[in-house]
Amino acid sequence: MFSTGVFLLTVLISTAEAGPWATMCAGKSSNEIRTCDRYGCGHYGARRGSRTHRGVDVLCSDGSTVYAPFTGTIVRQAKPYRKNNAINNGVQISGSGFCVKMFYIKPIKHNGSINKGEKLGTLLPMQEVYRGIQSHLHIENCDSSDPTVYL
Repeated sequence: MFSTGVFLLTVLISTAEAGPWATMCAGKSSNEIRTCDRYGCGHYGARRGSRTHRGVDVLCSDGSTVYAPFTGTIVRQAKPYRKNNAINNGVQISGSGFCVKMFYIKPIKHNGSINKGEKLGTLLPMQEVYRGIQSHLHIENCDSSDPTVYL
């Protein structure tokens, strides 16, 4: 019992030290999760036909500046689709105890350091690919766990 309590306290302290992620989209006061539309819902675990949504969709307008959620390193380019389209771009960032993939952005770079709240890129034109969708930034933990608590 004691070791479980110590472990839980350690996890809570490390999460508190990391703090919440920065607001990721210009013009927004918080990281608001996309609601449901004809293309699906934006919350973690939402059904997408035969699969499950492994990330969270944060509302963002096409062309808006996207900011880094935490301080870390842009590890690589990350693409959500096998076929190219107007929104097939993104990055993977690691640091501050986190590892995430962020999709539907045109990053200013595909590698190197980045600070929490620093410009990461621009949201790509989702309306060109999914007319009528709530435009958004997709953020997914590298281990596929739910990132909602950090938003």
